[in-house]
Amino acid sequence: MKRRTWLIGSAAAVGGVLTVGVAGLAARDSHFEKRAAQAGSSAAPLLAGWVQVAGDGAVTVLVPHSDMGQGSATALAMMVAEELDADWAQVRVAQAPADPAFANRFFVGAFLMKGPAPAGFERAAEVAFGEVARLASMQVTGGSAAVRYTGQFGLRAAGAAAREMLVAAGAQKLGVPAAELRTQGGRVVHAGSGRSIAYGELAGAAATLDVPRHPRLKPRSEFRLVGTAPPRLDIPAKVTGRTKYGIDVQLPGMLVATVRAAPVHGERLLEVADAPALAVAGVRKVLRLPNAVAVVADGYWQARTALGKLKPVFTATASEGVNSASISRQFDVALASADGKKLVSRGDVAKAEGRVVQAAYEVPFLHHATMEPINVTAQWDGKRMRVWGSEQDALGARNNVAKAAGISLDDVEFTPMSLGGGFGRRSAPKKDHLEQAVHIAKAMSPAPVKLIWSREEDFAQGAYRPAIATRIEAKLDAQGRIASWRQRFIDTPELINEGFPIPYDVPNQLMEAVVSPTHVRYGAWRSVAHSQHGFFTESFIDELAAAAKMDPLEFRRRHVPAGSRHRKVLDEVARRSGWGTPLPAGRGRGVALVESFGSVVAEVVEASLSEGKVQVHRITAVVDCGYVVHKDTGAQQVQGGIVMGLSAAMGEAITIENGAVAQRSFPDYPLLQLAQVPPIDVFFVESDGPLGGLGEVGLPPVAPALANAVHAASGRRLRSLPLRQSAQSQA
Repeated sequence: MKRRTWLIGSAAAVGGVLTVGVAGLAARDSHFEKRAAQAGSSAAPLLAGWVQVAGDGAVTVLVPHSDMGQGSATALAMMVAEELDADWAQVRVAQAPADPAFANRFFVGAFLMKGPAPAGFERAAEVAFGEVARLASMQVTGGSAAVRYTGQFGLRAAGAAAREMLVAAGAQKLGVPAAELRTQGGRVVHAGSGRSIAYGELAGAAATLDVPRHPRLKPRSEFRLVGTAPPRLDIPAKVTGRTKYGIDVQLPGMLVATVRAAPVHGERLLEVADAPALAVAGVRKVLRLPNAVAVVADGYWQARTALGKLKPVFTATASEGVNSASISRQFDVALASADGKKLVSRGDVAKAEGRVVQAAYEVPFLHHATMEPINVTAQWDGKRMRVWGSEQDALGARNNVAKAAGISLDDVEFTPMSLGGGFGRRSAPKKDHLEQAVHIAKAMSPAPVKLIWSREEDFAQGAYRPAIATRIEAKLDAQGRIASWRQRFIDTPELINEGFPIPYDVPNQLMEAVVSPTHVRYGAWRSVAHSQHGFFTESFIDELAAAAKMDPLEFRRRHVPAGSRHRKVLDEVARRSGWGTPLPAGRGRGVALVESFGSVVAEVVEASLSEGKVQVHRITAVVDCGYVVHKDTGAQQVQGGIVMGLSAAMGEAITIENGAVAQRSFPDYPLLQLAQVPPIDVFFVESDGPLGGLGEVGLPPVAPALANAVHAASGRRLRSLPLRQSAQSQA
């Protein structure tokens, strides 16, 4: 076998198509040809993330990420086209199939290395990361990782490798040294003779060459496409309605199911009398699931109507006595206990001297509140399970289906659909709806069944952002600097709780996580732990600034190094927001600084408080994410994060009554309305820092900046979210 076949970056030609793979081992068999057909590509050897140059010059970029409207597919295609010097008009994208060959090793590599993964095709590292990704069924969309990991360390290298191979093929065909050639607009050009050859004409010959192990990546000074804002590739199909979401799936003979699970998480179904539901016209069957009852009918409204007539009985547990107030008391007891896991221990907080400042903060459970409710379509033919779903980890979802059905992964066919919102709810670990769909499909075989959760079920059975609390104590020395920082907070063991490190220079630190579990199911929520810890840290920093009698922004500047990324974004947000300039009476400005997902973000919120009502007038954000790939989409992602964070900070909360979620639908869960969204200005500061994320980083600073603005405007310190409720309770 030739060396190029074993390199993780491998190439092959089928029908004059150059395919450069960036993960997985090359294979030329019907398995990969089938995956090519599923992806809408020509039948060429497929790998876990690849670039094709077809005979007509068309470039296809296959990406292992889901479309939730974030625009990352266009940014990834731009990164490939930049390195490839492709004609942007000939570039298109397709989502990678839910297949182990497309497991995202770049996400795995960067995550395991806690930073940059190798950019290139080193055999040992690539094989190792590829195998881990496949074993973990890793094809996740989250963690602001698509551009900064898959793009930076994977697709850029694939584009650069393809360019060098095309140049080598061009040198052979033109009979000139490769050093005399350049690439431009999808062509290999020989300036000396004026001759040029289109990529499509060279694709077949290029595919016979070895893949460069260390392709040259362009320095930023040579970027021509990256950093601009071409039209997004996904928008035309969305505007014309051609984009299909999970809830759009329609199949011949399809039935529709809906379910009602135990309102108290963790309880099981005991019994249900199905006669009232079966009496509804169009109802096919009532199914008893481990923790829910399902009704299958010819259409959704028949199923929903019939389900409403049932009175299922669930097991009774001690959780039925739990409510939000008791959970809060439970957290207080836990934080006062001696048990805790040290996460940061630096210096000696006990020996540090200075004025003591203390505060306690608390945040509630939060729902994902996606516009598209949970749904999945499944069909069982007795041997194989076919599934169509809107998931953030299509390969992980396929693996979960296989486990739930008790069959091999090869016997599951999963078709990824676009997502009408995700924010962490549709990630693979929370697979309750997939398990339900498997049980229902088996019971109704061979008919396909679309499972749709009602909006009420979606609210009641969420995987919420955890409610947590913290207690912080710091000491200020005689110069007004932070001498020590001691913090205890409620841990969330199933999540990566990476939000707690503070970005400030504090010589003595002790941070401890205390486990205090509740029965309420939780999961990843946009920006994960940074949304909670950003509020905790940046609210307390303001309290320390007040104790030191210093300007809050200047206090932060004093605690970050001169010339640092943090200092630069603080200086820029001060300039852009008009920090220190006069405001109308009753208004105040608040600032917050949060580093998350490799990006540093500072935000200033201008707000007022009147009769217990918080009003936001303006938000200014400054972001250092290294550099921006797509200018417009980058700004939109930060704005989207800010709006979601502002909505949560203002009024969102999932509360527990008698063990169950009290909120039933959107009227009980006040999302920010369009008329309430203030002007939001986003500015970027480029730096030599690593490429950072953008999809989540705008969210964490919003809540603390708003709370700090309210304090500046009114003198009232709000230490719990949502701020609307906190302000009213103090009124």
